[in-house]
Amino acid sequence: MDTLRVGTRRSALAMTQTQQIIDALQPYLDDHEVEKKEIVTKGDRILDVSLSKVGGKGLFVSEIEQALLAHEIDFAVHSMKDVPAKLAKGLCIAAIPKRQDPRDLLITKSVISIEDLPSHARVGTSSLRRLAQLKKIRPDLVIEPLRGNIDTRLRKLEEFDAIILAVAGLARMGWWKDEQLIVEQKQYIASPIPTSLMIPAVGQGALAIECREDDEKIIRLVASLHDETTALCVQQERAFLQAVGGSCEIPVGAYSVSLFANQHQFQAIIGSADGRELMVEKGILDRRPQSGEDFARNMLQNGAAKLLTTWSSQNGND
Repeated sequence: MDTLRVGTRRSALAMTQTQQIIDALQPYLDDHEVEKKEIVTKGDRILDVSLSKVGGKGLFVSEIEQALLAHEIDFAVHSMKDVPAKLAKGLCIAAIPKRQDPRDLLITKSVISIEDLPSHARVGTSSLRRLAQLKKIRPDLVIEPLRGNIDTRLRKLEEFDAIILAVAGLARMGWWKDEQLIVEQKQYIASPIPTSLMIPAVGQGALAIECREDDEKIIRLVASLHDETTALCVQQERAFLQAVGGSCEIPVGAYSVSLFANQHQFQAIIGSADGRELMVEKGILDRRPQSGEDFARNMLQNGAAKLLTTWSSQNGND
């Protein structure tokens, strides 16, 4: 019996969502078994520094991509928002399953909205995208770094007035059900933040199945899990991200939703890390993946290029 090897990070969430993909593939595996190979990435090892200061998105996938290229694994399952806009040469995203809830989740000790947080409340997040949008809504908030796996971050709620996590990961763990967050019989005060108020990260809520671009066997196998509507939305978002040169080092977000009549509603933000400047654009796109790039080009021409230059200079990235 042939064995297929799938690479995954060691976190509980990564292992859970990888197993969910394996389970979904069972009807198509024929005489194959699937073996999980845990890979510890640089992003998993460095938890006391924000991602923007130690290399951005590639921290969670580079070692896994190296294992793919070395034929140590046959495919990998990633959270799409962790995948850089540009993949390592020789690799491809073979399938994008149906997207989970893309929203961010506000988790607090007592209140249910950002507006209701006490004056100068301490909010835990290491996302520059979240920081910039929070500061635009509530300039008084004190945003402090929060890294680690989602269970670790939940335990750290006691140190903050609120923390923000992605709904999708909590849902995949089985902790977010029926608009309630319950972990080990403890119920948290948690409220999804509308995408109109906080635009998600590129690809948030979606998974990516990555393999070698010449591995036709794996590409055919995982095609059964591919969701074309999700894929097109994510491709538009990633085209936007690549066009603005985005990574975890830049406060940027984009979210595409499929509408009727072959159109997509698209919204994006590019901001300064202090929230003083935040460019928000919304529009209707056609169904080409490249239309996300066109949207980015318009934002850059309308002032985002100057904003990015200012942000880069202030943060020593020029």
